[in-house]
Amino acid sequence: MSVIRRPVVVIGAGPVGLTTALVLAQAGVPVTVLESEEGLSTASKASTFHPSTLDLLDDLGVGRDLCAAGRRVDRIQWRNLAQQVVHQLDYTHLDGHTAHPYRLHAEQALLTPLLLEALAGHPHAEVCFATTAFDIRDHGDRVRIWAQQPSGRRAPLDAGYVVAADGSRSIVRTALGLPSAVREYPSYALRIITDTALDELLPGLSPLAYVRDARQSYSLLGMPDHWRLIFRIPGSTPRDQALDRETVGRLLARSLPDVHERIRVRDAHTYRLAAFVLPGFQSGRVLFAGDAAHLTSTAGGMNMNCGLHDAVAWGRALAQVHHRTAGPAGLTDVAAARRRVVLEAAIPRSEARTAGIDGGEELNRAMNEIGRMTADPARATDYLLKASLLDCAPRPQPAR
Repeated sequence: MSVIRRPVVVIGAGPVGLTTALVLAQAGVPVTVLESEEGLSTASKASTFHPSTLDLLDDLGVGRDLCAAGRRVDRIQWRNLAQQVVHQLDYTHLDGHTAHPYRLHAEQALLTPLLLEALAGHPHAEVCFATTAFDIRDHGDRVRIWAQQPSGRRAPLDAGYVVAADGSRSIVRTALGLPSAVREYPSYALRIITDTALDELLPGLSPLAYVRDARQSYSLLGMPDHWRLIFRIPGSTPRDQALDRETVGRLLARSLPDVHERIRVRDAHTYRLAAFVLPGFQSGRVLFAGDAAHLTSTAGGMNMNCGLHDAVAWGRALAQVHHRTAGPAGLTDVAAARRRVVLEAAIPRSEARTAGIDGGEELNRAMNEIGRMTADPARATDYLLKASLLDCAPRPQPAR
């Protein structure tokens, strides 16, 4: 039986998998991406790109087009239920620290076609859709992958290394018998989508606003063509009850009392909030990235950005191994460093974004702390550097 061998196989054609592949392809490393779906996902998922990530996407040649398609956020607001701006923080504090002193709101489905198009320019890169990896075994000198092709035929593929970027329900992780148990938060998220231009109803509204009020707290995110209102719902509340039309209507009336009757609800859905960190981001010749390696609370938009940073770090390290400018030990260093970023930065910073959301004295403490931070330029800069992951992301490479 003839078995094809590739230096690197990436499993999963989401943002993380395609970014890994593009870093490798641009470094001259032959790479194959296996994706079980027939095409790119168009599902509404992550939508926040931080400055650190935009810098790296610029390196890859896709940042400009993504920025053109997204909505730029140049300030963060904290508001009360009367829609008065209590505190505001301007991204100009990041001038000189990044080429992108702003946050970008764009569906991740806007990024993946750009990555796929860029990959198409590299003949040594291939993306195989409708190809499901169902068995992965590390043989020490190679990884044997069995995949089912679109024709239904099952065939083996050997890889020098595998990057598992196949999501929170990773088939690779399961095949290797690695832990998958997540820590569920005591609440879940309710996301309400509206086509109504909330910044026209609420003049001066930033595309990123946190409403923090003892009576009701939630977040407002302005996307290129819609707005999202995100609420935390106690886990004891049945999801069908949270999605009931009358319940959603009452929630909007309480949250935006002066304008709720003018808001058209396009969609409402719930999603879980959970944390998960794989005990090790490397298992022999198999490397884990993105949701296959970690999950965080969605607050602060950390997880996808962390995943894209994983992708760049793995891609660069694997290119060095392939070209023999560094040894395999460097991969172990990357695995430890990326896991440390998740544990020490992404998860605690994400959880800190919800401080005071349940009201009480914690709300007063959180808002007072935000007030002290926004009034102090040094603290404001430090806050944004950390919120943007600029202090722990891979650095952009000099123009070649």
